[in-house]
Amino acid sequence: MRWVNRQIGRRQGLALGAIPIAALGLVYLVMAAQRHALNPSDKILPLPGGMASALWDMMRTPDPLSGSLVFWADTLASLERLGLGLGIATLMALVVGLVLGVLPPVRATLGPLVTAIAVIPPIALLPILFIALGLGETAKVALIVIGIAPVMVRDIAAHVGSLPREQIVKAQTLGAGSWQIMIRVALPQAMPRLIQALRLALGPAWVFLISAEAIASDVGLGYRIFLVRRYLSMDVIIPYVAWIALLAIAMDLGLTALSRKAFPWAHGASH
Repeated sequence: MRWVNRQIGRRQGLALGAIPIAALGLVYLVMAAQRHALNPSDKILPLPGGMASALWDMMRTPDPLSGSLVFWADTLASLERLGLGLGIATLMALVVGLVLGVLPPVRATLGPLVTAIAVIPPIALLPILFIALGLGETAKVALIVIGIAPVMVRDIAAHVGSLPREQIVKAQTLGAGSWQIMIRVALPQAMPRLIQALRLALGPAWVFLISAEAIASDVGLGYRIFLVRRYLSMDVIIPYVAWIALLAIAMDLGLTALSRKAFPWAHGASH
């Protein structure tokens, strides 16, 4: 049987996916062990025990200023900023994307503007945001929104605009107006795509969040990573990066489960 025709089951897929992760971990352990054999004080590739100890200290050590546990305060602050940015961007993508996709005059008027904003590197706008909005939470959330919303809007608009024309004609035959077509025809079919767009935006959203926190913040996962780098504290940086990856994976899995539960028809389910 050709590989292109082979179907991989869930358990087999999990096993195959674990192989490169385990191989990468093994390579790291070997390299770290070699470095520590030559220099027990090596900070570049910390051993798992050192990383676990450092992370445990971060989890139970209170911040001298706020009194909050450092690790959990960083996590909560980052998730609040990320959640607010993703929420605003998702709402904008849904509303603006639907309007652009359903109404050609609006698409012709605002489409070029959305495209122009989407191609601007969001990090380049960070100084402008800090000058205009200050160094508080607003600028950090705005960077996430500006970074992902235009791309999501374009994706939703293109998806809605590519819906079969027959659906629009049939809805008008039944007496539906433009807004009824938008709500009754386009919206249900745009929702699975919106979740998919949100999943794809998670990676860039984390990048913009970490960038903003690294430049101007006093709490957050990105702030902590860039704070301890001056001390070469890889035993803190690597666990923090791994924690960010786990949070992103959990969010992606949650969105996938939501999409399959709410819109089974979009995933090939027969009922």
